[in-house]
Amino acid sequence: MKSIAYIAGQFPLRSETFVYREVRELRQKGWNVVCVSLHPSTDPPEQSDDLIDGLITVYSPACRAKGLASSAWIDALFPGEPIVSTDRLKLLYQARAAAGLADALARRNIQHIHCHFAHAPTTIGMYVAQHLNIPFSFTGHANDLFQRRILLKRKLQRAKFVSCISHEHQKLYQQIVPRDPQAYPIIRCGVDIRSFTTSSEPGSTRPIRILTVCRLVEKKGVDTLIRAFDQLSDLDAQLLIAGEGPQRNELEQLADQCAKKQDIHFLGAVSNDQVRQLLQSATLFALLCRVDRHGDKDGIPVVLMEAMACGLPVIAGDLPAVRELVIDQQTGLVVDATSPLPAVNALRYLITHPDSARSLGRSARDHVIREFSLETNIQRLENALNR
Repeated sequence: MKSIAYIAGQFPLRSETFVYREVRELRQKGWNVVCVSLHPSTDPPEQSDDLIDGLITVYSPACRAKGLASSAWIDALFPGEPIVSTDRLKLLYQARAAAGLADALARRNIQHIHCHFAHAPTTIGMYVAQHLNIPFSFTGHANDLFQRRILLKRKLQRAKFVSCISHEHQKLYQQIVPRDPQAYPIIRCGVDIRSFTTSSEPGSTRPIRILTVCRLVEKKGVDTLIRAFDQLSDLDAQLLIAGEGPQRNELEQLADQCAKKQDIHFLGAVSNDQVRQLLQSATLFALLCRVDRHGDKDGIPVVLMEAMACGLPVIAGDLPAVRELVIDQQTGLVVDATSPLPAVNALRYLITHPDSARSLGRSARDHVIREFSLETNIQRLENALNR
C-alpha cells in the first residue's frame, strides 16, 4: 500500500461527502492518506476529528511557499488554451504555494497525489508532483470543468490517470487529450449503501413530501420546482427545500407568490444525518438540474444517488451525465428542467401512481448498488492507483 496525499479546496467540507468518504474507505483498506486543504474548512461535517488530525493547510503560515515548479512560467506564458491574464498570474501564485506543500509532503514519504476538482487543487497537486517527481491524478466534477476551467489540457496530458465520474466526462477528456482508455477510468463518487437504506413503507407518508436537497443556485432548478409544485393545488403535498445558497431570498420571494406557499418549507442548511432522516421520510425526491446562464452544470449529484439508495422515486433534470444515473422510465424520471410543465406531469404521475413509483424506487436502488456504491468505486480507484 502507498502513502498518498488527497488535495481539496476545503477539507473536510460537509457538502463534499464524496471526498472524505473516499479518504475514510481508503484508510480502512490500509492506505496511508495524508489530507491537504488549500483553505481552512468553513463548514466541516459532524464527527470529523479523524479527518482533521494531521491535516495540512496550504495557505497557512505553517506551509510557507519557497519557489516555483520548473514548468510554471512556461504554463503561464504558453498555456496551450485560452486563459485570461489574471488566471495566468494565479497559476504562478499557486505554483509557489505548491513548493511549500512539496516540502511538507516530502517529509511524509508521499508516493502519489490525488486531487478533487480540476482547477486550483489540481494545479497545486500537479506542481507538487513535479517537485517530488511522483505521479498525480485528479477527479473533475462540474464548475471546475465547465465554468472555472484552467490549464485542463496540460493536466490531462501530465496526470497518471483522471477519474471520470461519468462516461460524459470521459468523452470530454478524450476530446481534449486523446489517451489510452486506462488513463481515463470510470470511477464514480460512490455512496455508502450501508448508510442509506430503504424506508419500511416507502411512499406511504401523508401529506405527500416532495424533497429536494441542494445548494440554492441557478443550475439546481429550484425555481422551476417551486413553479411546478404550485400547480399541484388539488393534492395534499408539501415541498421541502433543504440547503442554503445565494438564491435563497429570490426563491423565498417566488414561494411567497404561490397559491401553495403555506406548503413550501425552506429548511436551510442540514447535516448529513438530517439528510438521511429527510430521505427516509420523503415520498419522492426531485432535483431539476440544468445548464445555467454561464454554462455551469452538474456532473452527477451525489444526493441523487443517496435518494435512489433509499429506494425513493426520483425526478431529475435532463443532463447528459445525470442520464447515466437516472435512466428515464427505468430508474427514475428525466425531465426538461427549463420549464415547469414537464416537472408538473412527472410529479403528478409519481404521486397518483404509487405502485409505479415504488417500482422505480426499487430499480433505482438496485442501479446504485451495482454501479455507484462506494465499495465498487473504491476498488476501481485502488486499481488505478496500483496500475
